[in-house]
Amino acid sequence: MFDRRILLTTVAGLFGLSAFRWLRGTPAEAGEKATQKFEIEKTDAEWRAQLTPQQYEILRKEGTERPGSSPLLKEHRKGIFACAGCDLPLFASDTKFESGTGWPSFYQPIEGNVGKTEDRTFGMLRTEVHCRRCGGHLGHVFDDGPKPTGLRYCIDGFGLVFHPAAASAT
Repeated sequence: MFDRRILLTTVAGLFGLSAFRWLRGTPAEAGEKATQKFEIEKTDAEWRAQLTPQQYEILRKEGTERPGSSPLLKEHRKGIFACAGCDLPLFASDTKFESGTGWPSFYQPIEGNVGKTEDRTFGMLRTEVHCRRCGGHLGHVFDDGPKPTGLRYCIDGFGLVFHPAAASAT
């Protein structure tokens, strides 16, 4: 009887590990981004040297910042939010809105500057968004945003830099 319990426990444990591995997903399941070619390509060492540890984790390793931790969450000035990896303009400040999620949210990117891939990590089907020029992971897009698009681009603030609009000459 004791041997049967050990066998069943071992089988259940192996099944659990397999299920977790399946739910976690792999980069290949996240879409074709891993095999895409981008205008700006650097070695891992070059990205590490250029980016802060937080930026590297988000942009290159598809990490996520803690909700409410980005200083850009409360950025309300006029300007442009650009990729922290390559400085490509991604979102205009007039498309930013308060979503209550703890991450900077936008209802529309700058035309042609944000790419999308299917993300199946953790057993969910989501749409990941990345910088068109360097492939840096930005966050995800959901269909629960405000008008006019109905989209919510939920973006990791540490993957962005903010460029304030130039003051008008009077």
